[in-house]
This record gives sequence, structure tokens and C-alpha cells, in this order.
Amino acid sequence: MMRIGFPTKNDKMWAGEKANRKEEIMCGPNSVAKIISFFAGSFRKLLSLALCIFLFCTSMVLAGTNEWVSKGPSGGDVYTLAIDPSTPTTIYAGTHGEGVLKSTDGGDSWKPVNRGLIDLYVYTLAIDPTTPATLYAGTYYGGIFKSTNGGDRWKAVNTGLGKLTMYIKCLAIDPSTPTTVYAGSYWDGVLKSTNGGDSWTPIKKGFTHLLVRSLAIDPSNTTTIYAGTNGGGVFKSMDGGESWAAINAGLAKLYAWSLAIDPSNTTTIYAGTNGGGVFKSMDGGESWAAI
Repeated sequence: MMRIGFPTKNDKMWAGEKANRKEEIMCGPNSVAKIISFFAGSFRKLLSLALCIFLFCTSMVLAGTNEWVSKGPSGGDVYTLAIDPSTPTTIYAGTHGEGVLKSTDGGDSWKPVNRGLIDLYVYTLAIDPTTPATLYAGTYYGGIFKSTNGGDRWKAVNTGLGKLTMYIKCLAIDPSTPTTVYAGSYWDGVLKSTNGGDSWTPIKKGFTHLLVRSLAIDPSNTTTIYAGTNGGGVFKSMDGGESWAAINAGLAKLYAWSLAIDPSNTTTIYAGTNGGGVFKSMDGGESWAAI
């Protein structure tokens, strides 16, 4: 039964003891440590939550920045790509065993364009910058093929090529004179055509390594050409390929599989190597540094 009335002496003593216990709980040394521990734990939880939110948001941003979407084509390895400079949604892909595939919708769909292309192992493609319907294909054993109708039909253009020069790893078209074309062969240096591929002449004076993997033409002075080799580093010609000299100072890896020239400052060149990463030259190849 509940008692109604004024508090008794015992009630006052009980209330005082309760207050004392509350004070001990709030102010005792053990309680202070518990309070500090509680707030410290809460801070850690808040910090962990903030970190998770930051990492989640960062991953979302990076995913949006670095995400790639497969566009095909299916089947075979793609060794080279070429984009029509006048219609960038038109793309050509050179493949290992499937020949040349063409897309006219930015890669959403592909179709083979191999009529007349007897070698379906295509390692390099080059498009005429002024007449994009004209393109060249370098192949594994069939030499060089040319199309003048956007890949609908190909024909071999191998006059002047020998048995050692049928394996073509790279092609480069002179942007100022597109009928001048250079081809890098895997066994016999560089070849040059001045008539749109109708005939080819070996140009390897000064080469000490004839396995050519990459070519680049200086767009501001097209008689300056660079050739990357498979084991001999980079060679340079300043007379349209008539003579070559090795330019390997600082190039720690001599397997120069790709070359690129900065179009806004053509003395800046990049070399992608097999096993050594990327090297950069800021003086036209006179010296290189890893980047």
C-alpha cells in the first residue's frame, strides 16, 4: 500500500544516501575514466563513420572518372586502332586473326571489312589525314595492304618489299605529304614510299638494330622521324629517313615499343618501353629520363 504523508527521518536518510551514491557515480575516479572512455569511443565511432563516408564518396568519384565500358569487338586480340579524323565515330580495329573491323557508331557495333585482305593478322593501321577513306594496314606475313574506300576493299601494295620485310609492325603517314608513307618492318628496318604505297624503298643507313616496333613523325618538321626498336632503343633521322642515328642517352630500356610526340612542343617525346615504363625527352631525343 502506498503511504501518504510527510517524509520521515528514514526517508530523508535514504534520499541522502541516494544523492551521495549519485555523486559518487558522477564524480568518482572510476566513473570519470568511464565517462572519458565513453566519449573517446563515441569520437572513434564518429571518426570511423566520417572516414567511411569519405572513402565511399571518393570511390564513387574515381569510378566515374576511370570507368571503362567494353565496346567490343568480340573475338581475337585488338593490336591497333585508327580513328577517322573527319568523322570520329568511325573507328577501325586491327586484330590478331580477325582482320580489320570497322565501327561507324563510336564502337557500339562492328563489322569485318576484309575483302582482299589475305592476311588477317593486322598489327598496325594508318589513315590518310587529308583523305580518310584511304588507309593502310601492316600485317604479320602479308606485308602492306591499302584501301581507298574506307576498308570496303583492300589490295596488297608490296612492290619493293622482300621476304624479311613482309612482317610490318608500324606505319606512319607524313601529315604534310600523305603520299609519303613509312613502314617499320620487324626484321629489316624502315621502308619508305613516296607514291602512296605503289613502291617501297628500304632506308636503313645508320641502323644498328633492324627490329622496328614504332615510328613517329615530327608534325612541325616532317623530315624528322623517330624509330623505336626491339632492343636497339630509339633512332632518329633528320633527312626524311636517308640516314639514322641512335639517341639513347638515359634510355635505360632499349625496347622502345611505342613513341609519341607532343604536338604543341615537338622536341618533347615519349617512349614506352618493354619492362622499363615510360621515358621522356625534352630535347628531341638527345637525352631521356624515366617518368
